[in-house]
Amino acid sequence: MTADSLSAFPELVHAFTTRHGGVSEGIYHSLNLGFSRGDRPERVEENYRIICAALGISPGDIVATRQIHSDIVRKVSAADKKQRLSDPTPYEADALITNEKDLALTIFIADCIPVLLYAADCKAVGAAHAGWRGTVADIAGKTVSALGREYGAGPENIHAAIGEGIGRCCFETGEEVYEAVKALKLDCDLGCLASDDKNGKFHIDLKEVNRQLLIRAGVPEANISVSGECTRCLCDKYWSHRATNGRRGVQAAFIALKAKSAEQGRRNAARV
Repeated sequence: MTADSLSAFPELVHAFTTRHGGVSEGIYHSLNLGFSRGDRPERVEENYRIICAALGISPGDIVATRQIHSDIVRKVSAADKKQRLSDPTPYEADALITNEKDLALTIFIADCIPVLLYAADCKAVGAAHAGWRGTVADIAGKTVSALGREYGAGPENIHAAIGEGIGRCCFETGEEVYEAVKALKLDCDLGCLASDDKNGKFHIDLKEVNRQLLIRAGVPEANISVSGECTRCLCDKYWSHRATNGRRGVQAAFIALKAKSAEQGRRNAARV
């Protein structure tokens, strides 16, 4: 899946994967991209070869992170590439940024919200993993700030895509999350972000919270695409942690500045 807000840039490749098109079997059927879920490593490696071929990138160009539901943003370079994709990641972060070409920033998701960013003025990219803890810690806004601090990106020149993740319809939670969202004091009606079910439960729109955080960080509203698809509702299309009680594979969001073949990568992604 791709986003309109990022598809207009020929120098860019990006995608949000589904659970289809791979070789994994059983509860990981079929495009599982997680090595730590119990799937056979050779099948996960083949899944990466499939998606990388579709996008026109190399598996050796992927840079990922060990996600911990934090607000840590890490600047990465070619030195962060692994010898093997299955090798352990030696650092923790929930967002990555770079201005290097042919470096595919990768975020893993299975209900959490993926946020991809492109700073068109300085040619830099970012990818953030926003679970509810990362969301209320403003991982999205902090990634925008990091692009400015490290590369001189003006927030008004940033384009963003909020990808597939759990929707308000299915993200039922407790008062802790509701109060954390309320404490953000975003410039919109709280009812647009969350609702009180009057039974000790709340429904939170994590996508809209992240959209509002991007706007507060200076990203123009017109530059932000938001997927309307809920991973929990569409658990036959996407991996959903809630739908499977944790017995699942992993999908990913990718973004890369390409030195060449970006257009071919986008055409291939549209066919996946």
